[in-house]
Amino acid sequence: MMIKEIETLDEAKCFEIGRSCACANIRRAARVITQLYDGFLRPTSLRGTQFGLLMAVRALGPVTVTKLAEGTMMDRTTLGRNLGLLEKKELIRIQPGKDQRVREVSLTDQGLEALMKALPLWEKAQTHVVKGLGEERMNNLLKDLSAMVSLVRRV
Repeated sequence: MMIKEIETLDEAKCFEIGRSCACANIRRAARVITQLYDGFLRPTSLRGTQFGLLMAVRALGPVTVTKLAEGTMMDRTTLGRNLGLLEKKELIRIQPGKDQRVREVSLTDQGLEALMKALPLWEKAQTHVVKGLGEERMNNLLKDLSAMVSLVRRV
């Protein structure tokens, strides 16, 4: 049975799946947009993902690792690895919370300074994207991505 299915999986079908697969297309877009923002942020030595995490910590902080994982929709292993890099750069502080089983993340003065230096570069990247897509398409894209997140979280 499986061999018969493979025989019908011709080149055209593979291209159609690649063209229409939500996962593959969103991941491809995520890779290229990440590269764009990383390029703009390069002078700060921050990557786009690090900038986003620092912004989340600034917005939510001090914040537990669990709440940060939920807010950024990152699995705890990936988040822990990323937080470790930021802590090593002394941009964040991770310490026990009131409950010793909980760890809290907060921005250091160096972290706030790094964000302030990176913000104008992030704004340039954001402006580049918004100008390229147009405000209406950008707003629609953000709404569509939000709808995708909501859809997936209901599964």
